[in-house]
Amino acid sequence: MRKVLLGIGMTIDGYIARPDGSVDFLFMPKDFSMAEFFKRIDVAAMGRKTYDTALKMGGVMGGGGMKTYVFSKLLDAGAHTDVKIVNESPKAFVEKLRAKEGKDIWLMGGGDLTREFLREDLVDELHLGVVPTLIGEGIRAFEPGFPEQKFSLVENKTYSQGLIALRYDRNRSGEAPSGA
Repeated sequence: MRKVLLGIGMTIDGYIARPDGSVDFLFMPKDFSMAEFFKRIDVAAMGRKTYDTALKMGGVMGGGGMKTYVFSKLLDAGAHTDVKIVNESPKAFVEKLRAKEGKDIWLMGGGDLTREFLREDLVDELHLGVVPTLIGEGIRAFEPGFPEQKFSLVENKTYSQGLIALRYDRNRSGEAPSGA
């Protein structure tokens, strides 16, 4: 079954962006690579705000065989040929994708859309890149409003410049997470 992988970069204090949406504090050290992660996915899903930020940063959407979906009630589907606009619930969207052959699904960003995916218990893995920075305020990686969920630590790696990469699997068995 295709998994939903939430992949985000965040500060030590749990923010993915400054209050104005800026992500100038995020970085990717030379010794860190997302190549293995990208081999696992063929779909990227994000909210409109993450899409807008990616475009401002020069991001190219929908290339390299990856299908990109943007959840929005505001964007006109016909005006965005590089992505597919989604105007349905995350649960309906994921059920349709899981019914098709393919690789895993990358849920990008955080905030509101992440909360909706967590509310429906759709996230199977967390991939967190934690940068050694405190910004004190901004857009939270995990907005409140979803039920408690257990995850088990699968991998943690430290990279230059203090970046820590963590990977957690969703623990739906009800058992205590491994290592607890």
